[in-house]
Formats: sequence, C-alpha cells, structure tokens
Amino acid sequence: MTFRLAADRIPVTGLTPAVPDPRWHPKAFEGEVVPFGATVFREGHDLVGALLVLTAPSGRVLRRRMRTAGPGTDRWTAEVQLDETGRWHWHVTGFDDEIGTWRHDAAVKIDAGVDVALMYELGARLLDRAAAERERPAAARRAIAALAARLRDPQLDPAERRGLIDDAALAEFELRPLSRLAGDSPERELLVERRRAGVGSWYEFFPRSEGAKRNADGSWRSGTFRTAVKRLDGIAAMGFNVVYLPPIHPIGVTNRKGRNNTLDPGPHDPGSPWAIGGPLADGTPGGHDAIHPDLGTLADFRRFVREAAARGIEVALDLALQASPDHPWVAEHPEWFTVLPDGTIRYAENPPKKYQDIYPVNFDDDPEGLFAEVLRIVRHWIAQGIRIFRVDNPHTKPLAFWERLIATVNAEEPDVVFLAEAFTRPAMLQALAMAGFQQSYTYFTWRNTKEELEEFLLGLARDTADFLRPNLFVNTPDILTEYLQFGGPAAFTVRATIAATAAPTWGVYSGFELFESVARPGAEEAIDNEKYEYKPRDFALAESEGRSLALYLGILNRIRAEHPALGQLRNLHVHRSDDEAVLVYSKRLAAEFTGTGADDTLIVVANVDPHSVRETTVHLELDALGLPPGSTFDVEDLVTGQHWEWGADAYVRLDAFTRPAHVLHVRPRVADASERIAHD
Repeated sequence: MTFRLAADRIPVTGLTPAVPDPRWHPKAFEGEVVPFGATVFREGHDLVGALLVLTAPSGRVLRRRMRTAGPGTDRWTAEVQLDETGRWHWHVTGFDDEIGTWRHDAAVKIDAGVDVALMYELGARLLDRAAAERERPAAARRAIAALAARLRDPQLDPAERRGLIDDAALAEFELRPLSRLAGDSPERELLVERRRAGVGSWYEFFPRSEGAKRNADGSWRSGTFRTAVKRLDGIAAMGFNVVYLPPIHPIGVTNRKGRNNTLDPGPHDPGSPWAIGGPLADGTPGGHDAIHPDLGTLADFRRFVREAAARGIEVALDLALQASPDHPWVAEHPEWFTVLPDGTIRYAENPPKKYQDIYPVNFDDDPEGLFAEVLRIVRHWIAQGIRIFRVDNPHTKPLAFWERLIATVNAEEPDVVFLAEAFTRPAMLQALAMAGFQQSYTYFTWRNTKEELEEFLLGLARDTADFLRPNLFVNTPDILTEYLQFGGPAAFTVRATIAATAAPTWGVYSGFELFESVARPGAEEAIDNEKYEYKPRDFALAESEGRSLALYLGILNRIRAEHPALGQLRNLHVHRSDDEAVLVYSKRLAAEFTGTGADDTLIVVANVDPHSVRETTVHLELDALGLPPGSTFDVEDLVTGQHWEWGADAYVRLDAFTRPAHVLHVRPRVADASERIAHD
C-alpha cells in the first residue's frame, strides 16, 4: 500500500494570517503591515530556518527571512507592508539551516577550545558547497569562496579567525540559505483591498436636515442636496474623509412613523428614511433607485458627490434591503415578502423595537430575482459615483446572498467597499466579514470600562484582524448609550479619543460634536430623533458659545493624518496603570514602514470615568515602544503641546472636567554633548 504523506521533511504548519473557516481567505488593506507566521521544526537539535515567499498581483516576488518568535516556540514571524491591491499568493519554506547550525556549534566549541580545527574545516566545506551553486550571484560566490580560504588559514590571528564566524559575507545566506532539506507550506491567498477599505474617518448626517426651514404654519421646507453641500466645508474642516448618508429614497406614507417613533404622525412629519418606497414628484411610486423629490434630482445628487470629492471626501450611501408598504416591489413582487395567514404582510421587528412602516424582504421564494434586482440597484449607484455602501442590518439576510453580491460587485469594481451594520451575535458578525464585507460595525459603543475596553480592543487587533476591519462609530441615530447620556462632555471627549486612535477607521453621527445626550424615555436613542423629523443644527453658534467638540474632533483627525501608526489595526498594545479607570495603550510603527525614516510611536492614556479626577502611575512595556530597558524618553501631548520626560513608570493626572485623555507622541531622548562625553 502506498501512503501519501502529509508531513514534509521539515514540517511547516500553523500559517497566519488565516481565517477560522478555510472556505474564505484573509484580507488586508493597501499599506497595512501584516504579520506572517508559521510553525517550523525538525527532529534533533540542528537549527531550522523559515523563508516567506510572496507573489504580488503584479507578479513581483518578495522574499523575507522569518525570525523566531521566541526560544523554544518553533514559531517564526515576518512583517511585510503590502503595497499593491489585489490577490497576493504566499507560502513559507522551512529548511535545515546548515550555516546557522555551524555558526552556533563553532562559536560554542571554539570558545571552549574543543575541535577548533575541525569546526573551521566544517565551515569551509559548507562554503565550498555554496560557492559551487550556480544560482547564487557571482559576487557572492567569490566572497564566500574567499571566506572559506581564510577559515582554513592557520596563520591568521586567533581572534581574527574567530571573527570570521560572523563575517559580512555570510549575509548571502539570509535569503538564499544553504540547506539539503526543505519543506514548503501550501500556497495561501491574501486579498489586499484599497486603503479606504481599512482607513477612514466617517461623518454621518441627514441631508434633509441641512438647510431645513420650518414655516409659520408648522410645515417644513426640507433641506436638499444643494443646501447639504454647505455642510461639507465644516465636515472637511474637522478632517473627516467619508460622509455617510442615510437612505435618500422616497419615503412611504402607509404606517409612516411620527416624532419619536409614534404611530400617529402629524401632517408634516417626514417619516423614517429607512421606510423606503413612496411617491415621487409625479405621484408614481419610487424605490431604491430613486431620490426623494424633496432632496432634489439625480443631477443634484451627482453634484453633491462631486463637491464632496473636491474636498477630499467620499460619499457612502445606505443600502437597506427592505420596503415600505408603498414600495413598487410590494405590488410587482409580492413573492419577495412574507404573507401572514390573515393576508397581511409581516412588518419588521427587532424586539422590543417594532417597525410597522417597513416590510422585511424574504429571500426564500425568489432568490435569483432578488439578487438581480439588488445587483441592478448597486450598479446604478456606482454609476452615480458611489464607491462605499453602508449596509443596514445585513445579519437579517442570508450570508450566501452577501457573499455572492459582494464578490460579483468587486469582480467588476474592486474598489467598492461594503460596511456591515451588524449589531448581532459574534458568529454572524464575523461570518459577514469573512464572506466579503470590507468593514464592520462592532460592539464598541457598549464597551466602556477599562477592563471591557482592554479585552475588546486587543480582540480587534489580534483575534479577528485577519478578516474583520472594525469601524468604531461612537454613536448612531439608533444608539445613544447610558455612558453618553450621563457622562457629560467628558464622556464624548473620551469616546472620540479612543475611537480615533484605537482603530484605523472610526465615525461619528451628526450631533455628537454638540454633546446631544438626552434619550427618549426607556430607549437607547436620542429624543426627538432625526430618523423621524427634521433636525437642523446651528453648528457655528454652538462653536462660538463653546458648546462644541468640533475643534477637538479636528485635532484628532489631524493627528491621525500625521501619524502613520494610527493607520494600522494590528499594532495596538495594552499597558498597565494602577487605577481601575485609567486605560493605557500604545501604537507603534517601525521606521522601515513609516516612510519618514523614524519610528512613529504614540501612547494613549484615558480616564474612562467621566465624573472624576484620576491620579495614578502607568507602567509601560518599553520593548513595545521600541525602546531598550531602562530608557527615558520625551512625550509630547499632541493636543495641548505639553512635554514631559517619561520612563517605564510615569505619573499622570487626568481631570475628566478639563483634560480626560492624553494622546502622546514618543520622542527618544538624544544625549546632549556633556552626556555623550561622560558616556565615552
């Protein structure tokens, strides 16, 4: 009987990046520094090595020598900054490291005076063999042949001869090792998507509220895309580069919701934009491919998209697969909905919330028809300049539907990004990300204590980073947490600071900068909710009266733009403090990846109790900051400009009522002339 062996002579296992289910592939974004890992080992005591081989979408091949993750672990790692979008292919080659084994053994034995001549001859013979390998560059072959001759020279000074074990010519074996035994891992795939799929600052607002005016009779004149353009300058000034618009389609009249989600709307209540489908200007029904007539025309929308782009802002559009009772689908495709025994169509529920103005779509009876229609709609908005879709409640639709839709769209338009608004169980949230969603809302809004945040943020950076990219929205029209309701301005400042620095993508919903914190009784959403009414805001007046966080949000986004460490997800490291309410973490990007020639390291210290002043000591792991043990260094608060000298242990005082958080830039100390002389 013939067996097909699964193990190679040098086994290579445990490849990362990886996803929990092998049916899907890991992913990254352009410019992301990705840690690759593998377990490589062999029998006995001879050394092994590992070589990472990547093939870029362009066909370019990169080779990186992997380093041990720690003695005795058999784990090997290498970090690579991926600079091309598309599908990368990679594998790891494990090999017996003959040069490394000889160097180790020679150093031990020669220093002990054991088998000295033998060790030099063994090394020379290895180099003879390497010099004969024709695939090596000619210059390298000459250098290692010369080194072999010197190893055999007994006339050399013993110290000089001993130094040959570390000769520079041995660098040839870094990427072209000398080995007789090798094992290759299976080929793996890694999808690298455009940078906006992983890095961005989002701002959500309702166009109908921008420029809305109330008439004397209580009726309203809606804001339009033309008036909403005026808000773009303020959004750009705060440094946001994605504007997310809730649904812009006609709104249903049947079962329309009134103010604060009531079932008895007044004659001037505009209804919820998520109740999609209603009358157009000529009275005919419009759906997902139409624009609410109060907002303007399709040409007005395209102009809005162009105006945003001129300010460095992309427009993200809501994709909500549901319908009001007045949607054309209801009459044309009743098979797309669930009909109850009494002949009515089931409306949407998310207990205890009820949405009588919305019919959920049923994907069971005509999946092909629904897929074709949704694909048509997405293509329609792509043609209008949209490259980002925020998908409403994707967890209430089949996973296979989203996998097929996103794959189809991205095959045609690779730069289109889908954000999953999936506040649901972890299994579904993570499966949506694996199946194709480029970004995901998370449980961030409900993680508020130091302990909760440490566990949550580390999970995002380590456990799911190979396939799930978080978008840390601080609030939404549906979510106004107790932390924000009762924490005052400090709570808003702290949440913005953490969201903007802990992950590469974050977002705010309009009104956050005005500290809007009053909830509808018994609900976790704002009273007088903008989902059900016009809500014009006077941002300029609030700023002039000191009632705005806009300046601080702008500072945070400026810091993000200036510090590439904040554009990475996987580099978050949690440090300790002696206070149960003081959260400490750092983000570091090594000099080889920053583009500036210098490390970029930031430390965030936040008082997560918005009602107190906290004084404590923080304890920093210096190696995570790229600093040697015992280092002292300067830190600059990038918000206030203050400077301090820190070490591994540092005192902080965070006043929730004045300055509840530090965003600190680490600057290693450079010894002055007197210190250098004393050291010398």
